[in-house]
Amino acid sequence: MKLRVGVIGLGRMGRLHLMNSLRIDDVYVVAVADKSKSALKRAKSLGVQKLFLDYQKLLNDCHDLDAVLISLPNFLHFPSIQLALESGVNVFIEKPLATTSKECLEIMKKVKASGRKLMVGHCMRFLTVVERMKTVLSKGSIGKLEVITIEEILNGPFAHGVIPKPIPEWWFNPQKTGGGALIDLGYHWIDIFRYFTESRKARVLFSHLDYRLNLPIEDGAIVILKSLENLVTGIIHVGWYQKSIFPRYNFRLVLHGDAGYMSSEELIPKNMYLHAIKEGMKNLLRKTIRKKIHPLSYTYYYEAYYNELEHFFSCIKNDLEPSVSAIDGLRTIEIIEEVYKRSTRTSNGTK
Repeated sequence: MKLRVGVIGLGRMGRLHLMNSLRIDDVYVVAVADKSKSALKRAKSLGVQKLFLDYQKLLNDCHDLDAVLISLPNFLHFPSIQLALESGVNVFIEKPLATTSKECLEIMKKVKASGRKLMVGHCMRFLTVVERMKTVLSKGSIGKLEVITIEEILNGPFAHGVIPKPIPEWWFNPQKTGGGALIDLGYHWIDIFRYFTESRKARVLFSHLDYRLNLPIEDGAIVILKSLENLVTGIIHVGWYQKSIFPRYNFRLVLHGDAGYMSSEELIPKNMYLHAIKEGMKNLLRKTIRKKIHPLSYTYYYEAYYNELEHFFSCIKNDLEPSVSAIDGLRTIEIIEEVYKRSTRTSNGTK
């Protein structure tokens, strides 16, 4: 089955989804939409034929699409999903599903009414280390899960390549983003907490937001959750305040059970440069003997983005429900809203 796909939004994530889609068998990117003419020009150089400056025009004019991949700013998620479902296409949407639980609930209703498939980009579920830890946990190797601790500290929107670029205004508008570091980074790890605990809902025991950079949105968050189903505790710490340079990555996920523990730091490659060389050589061998290469495996972390899209397209081809649905997006946003309601706040180290 050949899938005709459109990509809406060609920012950093949109470009990544475009490149990954071009590498997946029987997936054809036939249309893209972005306000940037230079981004459209790059897409055309990759073989995309239909180019649009307005995503609404793409959805209105391309009647033969099987799916769209949406990577627009957060505040455009709801209207773009709504129009895509009304156009009769399956939808992959970058996280968050929407900026409010009210919008998420409305999306759930529209997905059900449309009969289409919708998957939210909870990419961390497709990270190799997370998949391995989930498998080990399911075998009972650490006993009954008691506590999960997760940390991820990055540059946030301030990260840039060789040539710094201006940060879009919407990044710092809480009405357009839904929040700061919590909804940007914490969103993933709240979902991972739910994923490991297999819980429908979680209670917020404690939440604290930091405003070290004096922005209108938080640059750090500490949250403690309790699963209502099995009483597992989750401690999540995320932030944008650290000037880190890849391949150093301030991330760790630890599962504490009553018979042992498991840490992501024990499973992730110790030397990312050596890992990249090994994976590059493996892919060269695969290509030589005409086997399928593993795109982005050399990056380790970015391979998750390829894996999630491969899963989404497979679900369309085989008429299966994606492992990450609109309800997962809703549950995550519900917890985030509760965190924002309850949080204490620190600015420049002073309460």
